[in-house]
Amino acid sequence: MRTEPLKIEGALLLQPQLFGDERGFFLETWNRKVFAEIGLDYDFVQDNHSRSSKSVLRGMHYQVNGKAQGKIVWVSSGAVFDAVVDLREDSPTFGKWDGRLLTSVCHERLWAPPGCAHGFLVVSDHADFHYKCTDYYSPKDERTLRWDDPEIGIYWPIPRGLKPQLAPRDAAGLGFSECEKYAAGSHLGLGFPGNPALT
Repeated sequence: MRTEPLKIEGALLLQPQLFGDERGFFLETWNRKVFAEIGLDYDFVQDNHSRSSKSVLRGMHYQVNGKAQGKIVWVSSGAVFDAVVDLREDSPTFGKWDGRLLTSVCHERLWAPPGCAHGFLVVSDHADFHYKCTDYYSPKDERTLRWDDPEIGIYWPIPRGLKPQLAPRDAAGLGFSECEKYAAGSHLGLGFPGNPALT
């Protein structure tokens, strides 16, 4: 597996090895040993799959109160622009963002570490989007950072004059100066197997 560091501390773009011929292709979507070797030795506890149509924007989501989720994300059909914002006050990239195009043609994965807000914009007619998470979804602990907060300045590839389709909670997201952030170490959780804070 090839890895490329993103501009966010600890975030990675992942390119799995693909085996293909005229019949099609094969790739490993998950191998605990391989992911541990590249530093992602986490206990992934929940997988999610969403389908969205063009111009749907989901994000920027994160969880607080010891429920921070690290996420490996990818698309199995279509294409999305995927974005990550660092909300860890002890991180050298605190308050910064980075983003990548993820496609079902190239099979890229993106690792968003615990302590980051995450979201994506669908740029194809539709997209099937997958998340592999290090903690369970907790509705009462979920928070939303405003997707278009000018202080962060994410550059979404939205054509001029087109508005993204947002869920009500995403449209009501808080700006960076108002949203909850992670104090030093608070994004690391409380001792689940594979927690780097304990090694």
